[in-house]
Amino acid sequence: MPNATLWPTRRSAISAQLLTQFGLDHGLSLGACLKGTELNIGLLGDLGAEIDAEQELRLIRNLVQHLGHLPGIGLKAGLRYHLNTYGIWGFALLSSPTFRSAAQLGLRYLDLTYAFHGMRLEEADEHAHLILDERGIPEDLRDFIAQRDAAGILSIQRGLTATRLPLLSVSFSGPAPSYLDTHHELLGLTPTFNASHNRISFARSLLDQPLPDANPQVAQHCESQCQALLAKRRVRAGLAGRIRDRLLSHPGQLPDMQQLAGELHMTSRTLRRRLEEEGTGFRQLQEEVRQALAEELLAIGGLTLEEIAERLSYGEVSNFIHAFKRWKGLTPGQYRLQQVSEQAGVASSGRQCR
Repeated sequence: MPNATLWPTRRSAISAQLLTQFGLDHGLSLGACLKGTELNIGLLGDLGAEIDAEQELRLIRNLVQHLGHLPGIGLKAGLRYHLNTYGIWGFALLSSPTFRSAAQLGLRYLDLTYAFHGMRLEEADEHAHLILDERGIPEDLRDFIAQRDAAGILSIQRGLTATRLPLLSVSFSGPAPSYLDTHHELLGLTPTFNASHNRISFARSLLDQPLPDANPQVAQHCESQCQALLAKRRVRAGLAGRIRDRLLSHPGQLPDMQQLAGELHMTSRTLRRRLEEEGTGFRQLQEEVRQALAEELLAIGGLTLEEIAERLSYGEVSNFIHAFKRWKGLTPGQYRLQQVSEQAGVASSGRQCR
């Protein structure tokens, strides 16, 4: 695969969950979906887990090999990416004042999504164009991923405005399939193929459309949360980066320093010295990973404090509560209530994200 990729090395496992369920719903076995990915059902069931982008690409390749003959398969997969699957990024968009500001914010924090395309918004005369840059995407997966990412964008737009965006045109760089009825049904028009860009075009005036759940105060807070989450997901270089990736890949089984040194075929003393040379330490990396996962699990909901503490390898829930209070200045329970309150503010009109 080319090195000039436009996506982060690490990403949330939620996209892999959606793709796996998509494969199962189309008759594939779990083994066929996950072949060669080193993923398992336990990891996919973990709301806070992160995986390598390469693992998701391997999963997509499995789907393409088994289901690629089905018309519009990438579009159908992409429509499963509803706004509420994106966590704080989705709430940030939902609380934005206009479609334009939501699009701009979404593009600023594109690395928090599951897209493999780089994206940019262009405006010219009466038209607006969202360009999907496919650099680095493996050639055999480009058609599926272009359709998935395009449909995911349209699914997000519908969640924001509760209406279907009237498109002017959609173009894909790949060849035209033999059967186009599915494309017309899902997109509302027949796309063009063999184009120079993957592109979605619509009336420029729609960018100034106000959003029904706009809340500037909540939007500002959500954006600060996006900034913090993006910073925590940044990829460290060198040995520290390898260790951080290892800790993130199995959040329910965090190894101690001696175990990790053994995996790396070095002594604990050597590991400590090399991390010090990079200006960090094992405990600091462990705390960084635990805090990032704790905040995400608490914000998403669905797990008790005891379950979160266990997933983060705390022997006692009291130890987790003490650590979280040291990080954030409030208890996990208080933090979760804060998140629920803010999310309720976003959805004050009573409309659920779909």
